[in-house]
Amino acid sequence: MATTVRRTVLTLPAGPLGPENPLPALRPLDETHAVDERDRAALPRDMARQIGFEPLSTVLPARILDGYGRERTATALDAIVIENDRLRATVLPGLGGRVHSLHHKPTGRELLYRNPVLQPADFALNGAWFSGGIEWNIGATGHTALSCAPLHAARVPAPDGGEMVRLWEWERLRDLPFQVDLWLPEDSDFLHVGVRIRNPHEHTAPVYWWSNIAVPEGERTRVLAPADEAWHFGYERSLTRVPVPVSGSVDRTYPLRGEFPADYFYEVPDGARRWIASLDEDGHGLVQTSTDLLRGRKLFLWGSGAGGRRWQEWLTEPGTVGYAEIQAGLARTQLEHVPLEPGAEFSWLESYGPLSADPLAVHGEDWAAARAETELRLAEALPRADVEAAHAAWRPFADTEPGESLATGSGWGALEVRRGKYELPGTPFADSTLGEQQQPWLELLDQGTFPEPRRAVPPGPSLVSPHWRDMLETAPAEPLTEYHLGIAQWHAGDRAQAVRSWERGLVLAPSRWPLLRCLAVAAEEGRQRDRAADLYGEAFDALCAERRDEGEGEAWTAAAAALGREALEALLAAGRPAAARSVWAALPPAIRQRGRFRLLEARLLIAEDDRAAARAVFDEGFEVEDLREGAQILDEVWAGITDEPLPDRYNFRMRPGC
Repeated sequence: MATTVRRTVLTLPAGPLGPENPLPALRPLDETHAVDERDRAALPRDMARQIGFEPLSTVLPARILDGYGRERTATALDAIVIENDRLRATVLPGLGGRVHSLHHKPTGRELLYRNPVLQPADFALNGAWFSGGIEWNIGATGHTALSCAPLHAARVPAPDGGEMVRLWEWERLRDLPFQVDLWLPEDSDFLHVGVRIRNPHEHTAPVYWWSNIAVPEGERTRVLAPADEAWHFGYERSLTRVPVPVSGSVDRTYPLRGEFPADYFYEVPDGARRWIASLDEDGHGLVQTSTDLLRGRKLFLWGSGAGGRRWQEWLTEPGTVGYAEIQAGLARTQLEHVPLEPGAEFSWLESYGPLSADPLAVHGEDWAAARAETELRLAEALPRADVEAAHAAWRPFADTEPGESLATGSGWGALEVRRGKYELPGTPFADSTLGEQQQPWLELLDQGTFPEPRRAVPPGPSLVSPHWRDMLETAPAEPLTEYHLGIAQWHAGDRAQAVRSWERGLVLAPSRWPLLRCLAVAAEEGRQRDRAADLYGEAFDALCAERRDEGEGEAWTAAAAALGREALEALLAAGRPAAARSVWAALPPAIRQRGRFRLLEARLLIAEDDRAAARAVFDEGFEVEDLREGAQILDEVWAGITDEPLPDRYNFRMRPGC
């Protein structure tokens, strides 16, 4: 059959994503993937330089997604299917363009780990993320802020005369447009993926990209890559060079042989073909290869320990096969950001398909022979020259204007194109995509004023790039303008000026709680615990007085939950359990029943010296829906109650010694 592209609907048990957190993300990233400054001196110079190149301090202007739940219901998801007589790829444009499934028809094998559920969890830079399939990580170290966001999608002519699917969006953390072209040639066993990232600005931009592929995990599943060494990163925040495959007497190329979650970034020699494969006990599995620009390759494993297995259950469901991740990126490690010059672009081609190799060689003790066998079979299935030729054939089509629209992303790209008057062939950001969140910024752009709201509602998203900051600085100094200006100044590192802007806005603000909350964060970051506690208490009281549940009920509930949580944590940190109890009592009952707030209740009870009641909270059972990757809060609170071992249901430990 000729290659076809069609829309369909995929129904999965899914946890609700919930609303955006309306509080601006002013705090530093809670990022587990970081290297201590003192350890960088021992790293290769280029690696150390790229690790230190403009790491993010916040996820502004993105909003945090932490309102999701764990009560899954059958949910219809828009999907795009790309299919020939060999492969069928299913893509979710509304969820970051994730490739949910890659099915090989002749063998009937699913090449990816296809998650049977869609369960959001706190792994993305801005919160909500889910496991499985192939995801496109752009922005900064970690899972992209677009993990659960819609992308634009359309049909585009393919180099072989057929059709391909283009996904594109404006990545807001780095202010860069990108595209992903999915091309399945007729009669091919390999899905080609052309990727392009452009820098339309007059300054050098830091770029991050890792294609993240979830593959089934098994006792005899082995991950192979063309390397004899790797950079090991564990959750102790250290990056060390280790031999491949055996390190510490354990063959780490088998994901289940390690105990704790870990990253292994393979040191692929210059000139070597870029590839990585996951093959089962019979030598069957998936291989990913690319043109040379995509230099990095990585294995992430959950390990066989209790914490890793608990995370696997948390992200999927008990009784399903686990998964590991094989990845490919622009740099050697995920802690690095690569410079992209003004007006320049990065482009490369990746290929995904089935691979079968001699299992005796693949699983033999001779690592060089295992690698050679895998690379030989890859060369037979898809020669290196063919990948280069496919990239060359695709490249002229990257500028082709899309045809029929298959999905619509956000309006932020249209706003930026309108502001910057950018010419971006192949990735149109139409004015028709401008929506409610962009409207006040469009008024600022066109009229020089930021509109005050007509009714009491939580403020909309802020923009923080220098262009928008300059416009806010010259706009009339209304309270809402000062609020957004302070956020942009905070993002730029001018914290004293941000505080002054918020204080100016507070004088005449009809809605005080958003400004008070910003000032509370500033006090907290300045280690002024008592002042932060005072401001949080005042902000929460102001929100309760102003809150309206009719019309904008979901937004107000999200604001109450987000501000209530921050206020409780600040008051507990300041040693004020009585004030914290008052905030707790003012929260709506439905919010108090959420897992995050049950944990806060246990902390409050400990502060009130009622450990028996705190223990009862744990005994009754709760799930912290937005438990952060690498978080130790459950261990810490449990240790404040008892010396007994942490119950298995609360064991999410990702490193030894905790």
